[in-house]
Amino acid sequence: MIESLLTGVDWPQIGMASWDTLIMVGVSLFFSVLLGLPAGVLLFLTGKGQLLEQPVAYAILSFVVNVLRSIPFIILLIVMIPVTVMLIGTSLGVAGAIPPLVAGGAPFFARLVETSMREVDRGIIEATRAMGASVRQVIFGALLPEALPGLIAGITVTAITLVSYAAMSGVVGGGGLGDLAIRYGYQRFQTDVMIITVSLLVVFVQLLQMLGDRLVLYFSHR
Repeated sequence: MIESLLTGVDWPQIGMASWDTLIMVGVSLFFSVLLGLPAGVLLFLTGKGQLLEQPVAYAILSFVVNVLRSIPFIILLIVMIPVTVMLIGTSLGVAGAIPPLVAGGAPFFARLVETSMREVDRGIIEATRAMGASVRQVIFGALLPEALPGLIAGITVTAITLVSYAAMSGVVGGGGLGDLAIRYGYQRFQTDVMIITVSLLVVFVQLLQMLGDRLVLYFSHR
C-alpha cells in the first residue's frame, strides 16, 4: 500500500534535494556562527556593567541585530535578491539561498551568544580580572569555556531554525527539499512528494536536536 502511494516519487531527485538542503544548512550555519559569535560577544561586553561598557556601541549593534531578526525570512529572501546577485551572481539554487540564510541566522545566533554569556557566573569573570587577565584573556579563558554548553545549545537551535529557513527559500527557487515541496508537492499536487519532503525535514530536525543535546550534556559534565 505504501509503495502504491509513493509511485510518483523520484528518489534520486529526493536524494539530491536532501543533499542540497544539508549543504545550505551546513554552509549557512558555519558563517552564521562565524559572524554571530563575535557579534554576540561584543553585545555582551559593551552591555551595561560589563568589561567594555559602551552604551552607544551597544545600542547601535543591538538595533542592527533587532532589525535583521524582526524581518520575516520570506521577506528577507526577496529584499536581499539584489545583494545576493551581487555577491554570488545568482539568487537561485543552493548558492543563492546562502546569503539570506546567513543574514537571518547570524543575528539570531548573536542574541543566543549574548544570553549564554549573561548566564556565566560573574564571580568567575571578576576572579579572572583580579588575577590581572586582559579582556582577551577573560574572553578566551573564562567566558567562552564557561558558556560552551549554552553556545552549543544556541548552535543547535540556530541549525534547526536554518532548516526551516532553507525549506522556506524554496518559495523563491532556493533549491533543496523546500523547492521540491513547492514545485512538485504544491504546484503539481503530488501529495507523496510533499509527505516525503516534510518527513525528511522532521528527521533532520530530530537528528540535529539529539546531537546538540548529547554535546551539551557531554560538555556540561566536563
